[in-house]
Amino acid sequence: MTFDNLGISKDIVKTLNKLGINNPTPIQEESIGFIKDGKDVIAEAQTGTGKTLAFLLPIFENIQPELNEIQALIVSPTRELAIQITEEAMKLKEAKDINILAAYGGKDIGSQINKLKGSIQLIIATPGRLLDHLDRQTIDLSKLKTFVLDEADQMLFMGFKNEVEAILKATPKKRQTLCFSATMDSQVKKLAYRYMNDPVVVSIKKKEVTLEGIKQEVVETTDRHKQDALCSVLDEDNPFMAIIFCRTKARVDKLEEDLHRRGYNCQKIHSDIQQSKRERIMKSFRNADIQYLIATDVASRGLDISGVSHIYNYDIPESSEDYIHRIGRTGRAGEEGYTCLFIDPKNQKMLDEIEEKIKYQIPRRLV
Repeated sequence: MTFDNLGISKDIVKTLNKLGINNPTPIQEESIGFIKDGKDVIAEAQTGTGKTLAFLLPIFENIQPELNEIQALIVSPTRELAIQITEEAMKLKEAKDINILAAYGGKDIGSQINKLKGSIQLIIATPGRLLDHLDRQTIDLSKLKTFVLDEADQMLFMGFKNEVEAILKATPKKRQTLCFSATMDSQVKKLAYRYMNDPVVVSIKKKEVTLEGIKQEVVETTDRHKQDALCSVLDEDNPFMAIIFCRTKARVDKLEEDLHRRGYNCQKIHSDIQQSKRERIMKSFRNADIQYLIATDVASRGLDISGVSHIYNYDIPESSEDYIHRIGRTGRAGEEGYTCLFIDPKNQKMLDEIEEKIKYQIPRRLV
């Protein structure tokens, strides 16, 4: 299957080829045709399967640049994900010059309002900031053709159900609705079916994308000796780019401070850090100017950073699903990945749950 077969125009295919994207992924193969044809789609696919382009490509095909109206809206649960989708969309502008607005908190609303006075065809937004614009009547969704709810499970998990429903009420009844989610639980299905018209269900099974190609290991230690164990592992591995996950913001702060003192090239990211600074840190990390990104789970979903070779779970995640999301940051696009989980005796029960979920007994690493 090629992008040409899927009805993607030559200019867009040429831009994709320049970006090193030559063939569609399974989620793109399965969903682009339906989306292009205007059908409602519920798509279940993990992060890292190419789902962003699965909805962006047909949206670009269907948008009419000569119309001075908002034709497509993509809503995502976090600023980081909204920024990432915007970056992908901006790359496609070379092929088709449509006007895009990213609307998320932490950015000056005044500059967004000014931009909205011009011609905008595509908006990528977080729920809170979008509702702020709708309240101010600075965004008019009355001509909207396509609505995308990205990371729907995370959106509901973060408590955005009311916001999503309020946004949907501001859109025309005759619109195309696309719902993308890593998991299709009953809450997501309920929301999707309530607002969708005879949706096509596309499901790309997890086993294709989650743990294949990722080498997993566990280091048994104690909380007191965990930092020394981590540093031993880091010195031994010397990864190109790695993310180190901690359970809380306070743990991230402490570990970053200690690793800096030990001479490691690291930066931290969590929700208390100012948005503009988070963006600068993520840009530096993507450019490989930072070797270690120390993060809470705010970075474990939705962020697709190529080049992350290693994931270190300094603290055990709160659920087996979170473990899968965290380690899914590595082993992307056919590359090999490595992940190491540090546990102390009180974590044994959660480790058992993780191993049961992934149906694999993770080998121990001696430090």
